[in-house]
Amino acid sequence: MVGRVSFFVNAGLRFVTELCKMRAFAELWDEIAASRYAVTNPKQRLFRYGVQVNSLGLTEQQPENNVYRILIEMLAVTLSKRARARAVQLPAWNEALGLPRPWDQQWSLRMQQILAYETDLLEFGDIFDGSVEIAAKVDQLKQEVRGELARIDTMGGAVAAVESSYMKQRLVESNARRLDAIERGERVVVGVNRFVETEPSPLGAAAGAILTVPPAVEAEQVARINAWRAARDANAVAGAIAELKAAAREDRNIMPASIAAAHAGLTTGEWGAALREVFGEYRAPTGVGRAARNDSTDLDDVRADVERVSKKLGRRVKFLVGKPGLDGHSNGAEQIAVRARDAGMEVVYEGIRLTPAEIVNAALEEGVHVVGLSILSGSHVPLVKDVIERMHEAGLDDVPVVVGGIIPSEDANMLKAAGVAAVYTPKDYELNRIMADIVRIVDTAA
Repeated sequence: MVGRVSFFVNAGLRFVTELCKMRAFAELWDEIAASRYAVTNPKQRLFRYGVQVNSLGLTEQQPENNVYRILIEMLAVTLSKRARARAVQLPAWNEALGLPRPWDQQWSLRMQQILAYETDLLEFGDIFDGSVEIAAKVDQLKQEVRGELARIDTMGGAVAAVESSYMKQRLVESNARRLDAIERGERVVVGVNRFVETEPSPLGAAAGAILTVPPAVEAEQVARINAWRAARDANAVAGAIAELKAAAREDRNIMPASIAAAHAGLTTGEWGAALREVFGEYRAPTGVGRAARNDSTDLDDVRADVERVSKKLGRRVKFLVGKPGLDGHSNGAEQIAVRARDAGMEVVYEGIRLTPAEIVNAALEEGVHVVGLSILSGSHVPLVKDVIERMHEAGLDDVPVVVGGIIPSEDANMLKAAGVAAVYTPKDYELNRIMADIVRIVDTAA
């Protein structure tokens, strides 16, 4: 069983540290598999992992530089043979601008293929074995990881650490420190906070530089799903759903019932809905409420404005941060929520994958002064319009809406025409300015 376990990790730009991180992972997993799980076969103790190269570091400014970032991050998880990724998932150079085209995806694929087939990397053993610097960094990381594992064990294990929001809190805090360092200029991002002068890019400025999905595609997909459902044996579907629910209620293995449901033609949505009916819907801790506070004096002016506007309103400025749709990339929303809290606002944030109806209902029940929507899935136009229409129906026309995400300029103009007060994209990396802008918007609407 241990030999079949595989991991999914993330790789960042700190090349040497990332390389050492993966070597540390491999060595620690070997130790854990041998000591905790008594696995004697060395091959069964190999650290098997796939990697997602970090999309978080891609920049909207000078996006052509992202090609180098992607390459460096890929090398960090492929050069060391003893810690080489089994599968590498690379983003496209223009993912901070919008959805990548097939050509952009191909460019990233060719990067892997050139490394694998044109270089001699695979002809050698681990080229870092024997390096004193690498060994020292690996040992340091292993010591830190052992300390973290011990801390989690004292909490009752990984599940308890997740349920208490400890793990998510640490992730949110780490990203907050990263963004704060970029804002202050302590962490250099080429083209963003240093070396910002640039010649016009023939790539990013070209017509059709990102993928645009025609609105008709959604209607076509809905029609295909409806046709699929109409062609099924309705009795077989009903029976499969009933058996799936029964297995879930009776604490039986749901795999046989799930396979039977697939053969009957259930969609994944119907499968999920049946299980939600039995188990309810899990909402993971966001980590936002417990994340360490930013007590920087850089926030003093924003905090003063929050206090002034709160007095004008007669209560604390209340900000709802919502993530509608199936987009699971929560980093941006979390950082906006944390910075708004640190600026003195009352923040409502319930995590990812909310429906527009749930967001509007929360806005109504919580009595918020502004709604912020974070969308990185490419579906910002229909989702935002849906939220605004529902807010109108709920009598919330006086509550301004701001939107953040991977949003092309043409779509940003469309959203503003639909009533959005402000649109923020990855180029707007100075969160304190965004906070000041949001307070101004609330003040104007008051």
